[in-house]
Amino acid sequence: MTTPFLSIIIPAYNEERRLPDTLEKIEQFLQQQNYLAEVLVVENGSQDRTLEIAQGFAERVENFYAIHEPERGKGRAVKRGMLTARGAYRFMCDADLSMPIEEVNRFLPPILTDFDIAIGSREARGAVRYHEPFYRHFGGRMINLMIRLLALPGLHDTQCGFKCFRAPVAEDLFSHLTLPGWSFDIEALYLARRRGYRLVEVPIPWYFNPESKLNLLQDAFQMGLDLLTIRRNAWRGVYNRT
Repeated sequence: MTTPFLSIIIPAYNEERRLPDTLEKIEQFLQQQNYLAEVLVVENGSQDRTLEIAQGFAERVENFYAIHEPERGKGRAVKRGMLTARGAYRFMCDADLSMPIEEVNRFLPPILTDFDIAIGSREARGAVRYHEPFYRHFGGRMINLMIRLLALPGLHDTQCGFKCFRAPVAEDLFSHLTLPGWSFDIEALYLARRRGYRLVEVPIPWYFNPESKLNLLQDAFQMGLDLLTIRRNAWRGVYNRT
């Protein structure tokens, strides 16, 4: 079986409204590329037709797959997708496509080289945010400040939902992750730094979606607890190589 150059992993929880258009756009984009790609939609614990939509698309479009992960949690869904994928590069992608899918090639060779993890950044020089309310931007910056102080100094946008991993790096990191929720990517990047992997930030155009499932206060509180868990895990040797 030929190894895909790219795997796109889409975590999907209650995404019946946005998922059809997203999958159509990704299919159209991939048809224009000269590399082999696969798309894995990982539905986790939805209460709507998300899984049915993903399965229907997978039945009629080659190299599109629907995976049912019964337990909720974005981190749990991305982990399942990353460890199931076969691509040489594995790209996590939010279901709302707040970054246009056409930008994905900027995360891949030959445009981007000498990296282990490429992080989509809304704060790096050259990035542009569209239609984001001030309160959301301000809240996001406060959360990032907490992340930089407790876990990832120097990274100015760890929570953007678009990240690319080389296959061996993805398999190493995601097989060791412990957090099932929103903070999983902080844990992944924290572990990546401990491992000495090369991280680069890719400035992107990003479009605010008013249907975002993020709850600033509730999620910031949980993220604070998760950051303490990450530090405790590190102290206990959870992230040491076996």
